[in-house]
Amino acid sequence: MSRHVAIVTDSTAYLPPRTMERHGITAVPLTVVLGDQALEEGTEISARSLAQALQKRRPVTTSRPSPETFAATYREIAESGAAGIVSLHLSSEFSGTYDAAVLAARDAPVPVRVVDTGMVAMALGFCALAAAESAEAGGTVDDAVTAAEKRAAGTSAHFYVDTLDYLRRGGRIGAAQALLGSALAVKPLLQLHDGRIELLEKVRTASKAIARLEEIVADRAGSAQVDIAVHHLAAPERASALADRLRARVPGLAELHVSEVGAVIGAHTGPGLLAAVVSPR
Repeated sequence: MSRHVAIVTDSTAYLPPRTMERHGITAVPLTVVLGDQALEEGTEISARSLAQALQKRRPVTTSRPSPETFAATYREIAESGAAGIVSLHLSSEFSGTYDAAVLAARDAPVPVRVVDTGMVAMALGFCALAAAESAEAGGTVDDAVTAAEKRAAGTSAHFYVDTLDYLRRGGRIGAAQALLGSALAVKPLLQLHDGRIELLEKVRTASKAIARLEEIVADRAGSAQVDIAVHHLAAPERASALADRLRARVPGLAELHVSEVGAVIGAHTGPGLLAAVVSPR
């Protein structure tokens, strides 16, 4: 068996399955609780089913993976021949996933470095890819962590939601911010900052908010070589149109990923989400 550094993330990274397979990245699933059913993200509940449940105002919550789930994952990876593991996860401000991974890492059969990236969705996914590329080049655990942290430091995520109600219900944004965002029927633009969601701007209409999102992303990208991800929930036309405009506007665009978010993030943003992640190489 070859001795290598393995990369673990969680299901909120929303990496394309082929990309994960190509780089040998393992994703530990979070859980969506729909009524009295606990369903694993990515295998047992789809984004479409989640969006339909939200539109019908069915109760939806989310939960972290258990430390036992992480422990089993780390054991399996160690048995495959890994010399060490880098475990990269969504912001600890959003979930207890990082804490569960830390607990499991203490008794893992190989060294495990657990990293709170402060990111989510493909902002997290790009960090996992950077770590995997470092490991593939023969890097150590420390090298892979450094690569992920460097990628995180340069990555930004901005997004539009039709309403702040879902973020407020899930405790991901304060009631005062939610009230401010809904005043006068303005449309909120948000950003990820220091692992938290912040209200960035208030725009009068959805179309103006999406145009402003495009401006922000193009400005962040500049002329540098960047990867971009466009995410949505139940808004494929919006996502496709934004992606087309960004292809034309960003001269240093390397890769552009367009995907629907999974059920965990969708549960906290609601249908209509449109997000863009900019990650310099």
